[in-house]
Amino acid sequence: MPCRMAPATRTLEELLAAHDGLLLDAYGVLVDGSGALPEARPLIHELHRRATPYAIVTNDASRSPATYVKRFAEMGLAIPEARIITSGSLLPGYFKARQLGGARTIVLGTEDSYQHVIEGGGVPVALAAGVEIDAVAICDDAGTSFLSGMEIALSAILRALEAGRRPALVLANPDLVYPKGKGELGFTAGAMALLIERALARLSHGESLTFDRLGKPEPHLFVRAKQVLAVTNPVMVGDQLETDVAGALAAGVSVALYRGISRWHAGSAITPTYLLEKLAL
Repeated sequence: MPCRMAPATRTLEELLAAHDGLLLDAYGVLVDGSGALPEARPLIHELHRRATPYAIVTNDASRSPATYVKRFAEMGLAIPEARIITSGSLLPGYFKARQLGGARTIVLGTEDSYQHVIEGGGVPVALAAGVEIDAVAICDDAGTSFLSGMEIALSAILRALEAGRRPALVLANPDLVYPKGKGELGFTAGAMALLIERALARLSHGESLTFDRLGKPEPHLFVRAKQVLAVTNPVMVGDQLETDVAGALAAGVSVALYRGISRWHAGSAITPTYLLEKLAL
């Protein structure tokens, strides 16, 4: 098999010269679990100084844009709410499009995750044995007990199937892992969904049940970001091939793989447009 052509290595300055806007992943590019990464503060400051159109495009469904503004500010990153586009913010539209108003919903995530579901018309239910549901929304590993929440959700889905109901299953954040800092990784929402899907495949007696995925690698976040910035040819900077790069390419957006969780090599199934080593301008 022939080797894949290597993507062009570019500086951020060169990327901005070739594109009319900048999309940035949050975790792994600007921040990790321990705080802001070293290049983040000078980058955001310089983008504001230049009046460069930019947006944060993140699979994080645990924080609303308003909560993100406060969190970023604590890290020294002055990013306006209008520039923050989260996968959680897609949940209200999903619930409305699926006509899930009043749907009894297990939410695995934080208080902000619950609010996204409520905004869409869903009704979060208590995580308790025997609960009856119409939907499950997996948003984040934080906010609820990882193991007991998963067990209650799995059991409730199977009860619904046995009662002749097919619950809606939605995964806001398809990321499997995230950078915790100092070289450590953590499992997150996408890994939770895979575990439930695997169990359902064995236990649901022929039912094919998978979660509807909203965030990257689906193109929805990129489409919204282009609308928000009113640009036609932005470039995305992300650190994961399977979500950031695949999602941008699916949306027709050029993408630079930044050093982080993923490494591109000639045998990679997904090839970014560019490689980026530094965020400096």
